[in-house]
Amino acid sequence: MDARLSFFADHLAERRSAPAAEPAPEPGKPMVKLTGFTRTFGTNTIIADLDLEIAEGEFVALLGRSGSGKTTLLRTLAGLDDPAGQQVQVPSSRAVVFQDARLLPWKKVWRNVALGLRGLTGRVRSKAEQALREVGLGHRLDAWPLTLSGGEAQRVALARALVREPELLLLDEPFSALDALTRLKMHDLTLALWKAHRPAVLMVTHDVDEAIALADRILVLDHGRIVTQERITAARGERADVARGLRLRLLGVLGGDAGQASVIQFPQSLEAFA
Repeated sequence: MDARLSFFADHLAERRSAPAAEPAPEPGKPMVKLTGFTRTFGTNTIIADLDLEIAEGEFVALLGRSGSGKTTLLRTLAGLDDPAGQQVQVPSSRAVVFQDARLLPWKKVWRNVALGLRGLTGRVRSKAEQALREVGLGHRLDAWPLTLSGGEAQRVALARALVREPELLLLDEPFSALDALTRLKMHDLTLALWKAHRPAVLMVTHDVDEAIALADRILVLDHGRIVTQERITAARGERADVARGLRLRLLGVLGGDAGQASVIQFPQSLEAFA
């Protein structure tokens, strides 16, 4: 068994030895609500009459082919695009984690996390340190960004987002540039932070299995419309039985290859790694 497969086996064993996760609670009040939202650029309609709700504390994954409108929707929810008087309800406290960490190389790690925070320097640094300890980087406070690995840089980006205590956390393919092993570790970290802070989450991803592993609900966007959605009631870590059928349905909607490889594995037993 090579190192990659050994990691997957060890990772699965760790998850099975941990207490079983509880299924997600029933959705609460809407934290995000769009009604009939439409976005056009010139003669091109990018999003068409879209209705969307995300409940407080809900983890939603958004799938879609390139050009389906995912980025436009994310920019609207992040406040980067003006909704132009349309019915868009989003909390004022929002944070975004992008595919690349977007750290300022001339600022030390803790100052990147504290970027934009107001208050006394000592108090701001204390908040940044606490956030970095949460993501396992308490020992890298004074490091320069260029000395970080890809996974460490993304953990700093998560700390920078969470230090603001957002009610809505937007994740724009934050793990796609990472290697498979680091990506799995980032999944576990993200879920732990989400359970601790309970923001509403919208995660854009191209990986169907990643969406199944992490989300309470999966949406598929196509030509600016939500063409299907799936709610997952099985506890995280116990989704092997539903993963294959759900994967096939989602790939069917996306027009993808049901046999394509993914970094996420849903084996029935450790023998699947042999």
